[in-house]
Amino acid sequence: MRKPIIIGNWKMHKTTSETIEFLKQVDAVCANLTLEAGVAVPYVNLAVAKQHAKNLIIAAQNCHYEDFGAFTGEISVDMLEDLKITHIIIGHSERRQMFNETDETVNLKAKKLLAKGMIPIICCGETLQQYENNETQQIVENQIAKAFQGIDLEDAKTVVIAYEPIWAIGTGKTATAEIAQKVCAIIRTKIAALYDEVVASVIRIQYGGSVKPDNIKELLAQPDIDGALVGGASLEPQTFLGLVK
Repeated sequence: MRKPIIIGNWKMHKTTSETIEFLKQVDAVCANLTLEAGVAVPYVNLAVAKQHAKNLIIAAQNCHYEDFGAFTGEISVDMLEDLKITHIIIGHSERRQMFNETDETVNLKAKKLLAKGMIPIICCGETLQQYENNETQQIVENQIAKAFQGIDLEDAKTVVIAYEPIWAIGTGKTATAEIAQKVCAIIRTKIAALYDEVVASVIRIQYGGSVKPDNIKELLAQPDIDGALVGGASLEPQTFLGLVK
């Protein structure tokens, strides 16, 4: 049985004081959950969030694949490891579209994280045009194949995949549970082809894209959806608690 995992992606939201206040309201309530839950906070809030989170996962929103160097504004995996960060989102569509993230850099980041025993949350998903052109399967399978290139079987089992149709992120549009399930099943089948049925049965696949408390139950009821990567609905304590409850 795959343990559900819900991660809120705060993107560029919340100051340090706002982060502390959120965790004061939410963290204790999340004790003894039957699922894994957490929030991916801006870099500047990672240390303080770790101090105030006893029950929630504190995740990073990105990392660099080099150990160190002249990469102004970037954060290394060692820096995250030193803060005891265990989960890192990579390949989010906003990073791909706005900051030139590629399938190749996603792969490099995933391998660097796995070498440190950390958990990559690898994002994949298609644009509205690709969806309307019936290219979803081709796009998603290609992203997954490239992201997992050179990753061995045991490491692959620990990865979390987040399927986020780009046309449903922050738009208010949500893929129906049936659409989300269909694509997550495609991803699981692709993992089985890359590895085997055992890896495919273990790996967890999240859905992301306008997930809210009123639709998360139906989404998580699907056989191949094991959690959610949540944007706006993770920013307010009560809606976040509505998701995890």
